Amino acid sequence: MRVGVLTFHRCINYGSYWQARCLVEAIAARGHDAVLLDHRSRDVTSREWRYAFQPLTPDRSSRADVAQYGRKLRKFVQAFDALPLSAPFDLDDPAAMPPVDLAVIGSDEVLNLSHPWYGGKPVFWGDGIPAPRVVTYAASFGNYAAPDVEPQWSARLRALDAISIRDDNSRGIVAQATGRNPAMVLDPVLLNPPQVGAADEGAPYLLVYGHHIPPWFADRVKDAARAQGLRTLSVGYRNDWADEQRLDAGPQEFAALVAGAQAVATTYFHGCCFALVSGKPLACAPSNYRWTKVRDLTALLGAERHLTFEDRDPREVAALLAEPVSDAVGARIADLRAHSAAWLDAALAGRA
Repeated sequence: MRVGVLTFHRCINYGSYWQARCLVEAIAARGHDAVLLDHRSRDVTSREWRYAFQPLTPDRSSRADVAQYGRKLRKFVQAFDALPLSAPFDLDDPAAMPPVDLAVIGSDEVLNLSHPWYGGKPVFWGDGIPAPRVVTYAASFGNYAAPDVEPQWSARLRALDAISIRDDNSRGIVAQATGRNPAMVLDPVLLNPPQVGAADEGAPYLLVYGHHIPPWFADRVKDAARAQGLRTLSVGYRNDWADEQRLDAGPQEFAALVAGAQAVATTYFHGCCFALVSGKPLACAPSNYRWTKVRDLTALLGAERHLTFEDRDPREVAALLAEPVSDAVGARIADLRAHSAAWLDAALAGRA
């Protein structure tokens, strides 16, 4: 079949890039002609790129950092161009989308009505897609936590041929809107992990991934790194307290840096995904925007202990960053991977 994946594949964000690539490659590996449906929007691109250069808003990036973020952006654009893409079409005109036999919406926050630039785009709810069947794979509402959605959005959900989601928050919203309990599946990074060699950085390091990291978490991560004789390397975003900044890393470099790290400290959903699937020691601190996502991910995988909070014993972070992910978490990921693969196979065969 010609299968089109509709997701946030042009975000300057490591997780967005890798979830899109991992899903389209998983479908292609099953013998289908899989492409990313290449939606374009001048407004969305403008917002995305402004954020890429100024991720620490309201703080302004220095000229030196802007230059590094520019190199990062160019690496992302090159990576986007290497993906299997459909002919481009206007995001707000899905009728111009190249027709496919099956459209797969997701993963990522495709259903997040409060997303700053993709929220409320009807195409991510299946509206106007030229395909005989439309399903979602690991779709998420992200931090949108309202118990229900307006009737127009509920109707669009009910019109989909099959729905799978990746977190409990999304499951509750979909069940309320449709009266059906959607399937729970793994994010594509956990379903079909990237096969990337470890970065050769010489001295061992603890990888830091995130921005606006709470000072209490930064202090505990620094103490843990010193106790292990590790340097701290911040990837993608500036964290002045880290020993080294790698602001210009592209998607491939990010995955290699995770693979080569001794441990990972993050506030990001996909920071957790990459660390957990690699078996790396992991400590994650919650943030307002990503709290729902990391809470539900760690609960799904039985990895709640990797979430840490300010009121906890400060020594907890050091312990988390010294111990590999438990065998029980690895076994849970393996079980859910088999379940998720079976659901995807059924969806591709028209049985989901």
